[in-house]
Amino acid sequence: MRVELFVACFNDAMFPGTGRAVVRLLERLGHQVVFPAGQTCCGQMHWNTGYRQEAAELARAFTGVFGGAGAVVTPSASCATTVREAYPRIARAAGDPGLARAAEGLAVYELTEFLVDVLGVTDVGAYFPHRVTYHPTCHSMRMLGVGDRPLRLLRAVRGLDLVALPAAGECCGFGGTFAVKNSDVSVAMVADKVRHIRDTAADVVCAVDNSCLSHIGGALSRLRSGVRVMHLAEILAATEAAKEGTP
Repeated sequence: MRVELFVACFNDAMFPGTGRAVVRLLERLGHQVVFPAGQTCCGQMHWNTGYRQEAAELARAFTGVFGGAGAVVTPSASCATTVREAYPRIARAAGDPGLARAAEGLAVYELTEFLVDVLGVTDVGAYFPHRVTYHPTCHSMRMLGVGDRPLRLLRAVRGLDLVALPAAGECCGFGGTFAVKNSDVSVAMVADKVRHIRDTAADVVCAVDNSCLSHIGGALSRLRSGVRVMHLAEILAATEAAKEGTP
């Protein structure tokens, strides 16, 4: 299958390893991955902070780049949510029926949705011998409804010891500009999240959104906790061959 990758601007700028992991994973599963060079931001930040015109311009750019793609995969639940849930509202706010039609024709999947629902796989041949806990991000859990798909994928990883995260459904406190505008509340929320993560004695905490992991990772780093943060894609892309230092 030909798959078009929307890496998301946050990942592109700060976590490029996640995009590379998605490519390795999908190619290992036998699929052709294409990276359209014209992609930019989905417009999530602009829409959520009231910049409606700018959000509409970015939505038009996105539909122009990815329109007609059979499958668009992104390692960002929040960006997938924006395209699928916010683009129709962005189009209505802009009075742009053409944008509405273009958005309706998009086939955008968050990575775990694509693996489990489209490809029908949970065992992707990964090997990751570490104790791992999973943080369900708000967009993935409440907006996309990815459910247990990430957990099903993690349970199939060889060598991985998956441990449940207490109070997993609580927000980490990032919320994009929420962390800036409500910093005291955000810090209190991430302190709770980090306490629960440390209670698991996990080596790694993973999620399907690097935005949340950057917030959690910063708090873990300041505490010198020794707990790493990793996008789920990087765990799924890991293999025993990689451990042994072979391609």
